[in-house]
Amino acid sequence: MADPADALTSTREGTVLLLDVNPKAKADRFPAGYNEWRHAIGCSITAPPVEGKANRAIIALLSRTLTIPQSGISILTGTTSSQKRVLIQGITAEQIAGFLREHCPR
Repeated sequence: MADPADALTSTREGTVLLLDVNPKAKADRFPAGYNEWRHAIGCSITAPPVEGKANRAIIALLSRTLTIPQSGISILTGTTSSQKRVLIQGITAEQIAGFLREHCPR
């Protein structure tokens, strides 16, 4: 059985989360499913992927959902791609994994 926690990697800097982003969606949503082939969590945002708007919307959505400051979230790779690696600080991988197991649709 696929485990959404497979989208997480603990590092010295924090937790890296793999995201599959769907921009220009009808509503902001995280988590928005789990891609077991890519080991990535779905993230839907209403913002378009232009001039960094989508990336800023992702950071804001993760901040609200995980109740951590936006300053603790940064996009490591994929700033111009729908596949992103996001660094999350201020919350452990175990805490994020528990949240994903509870809220991630399969």
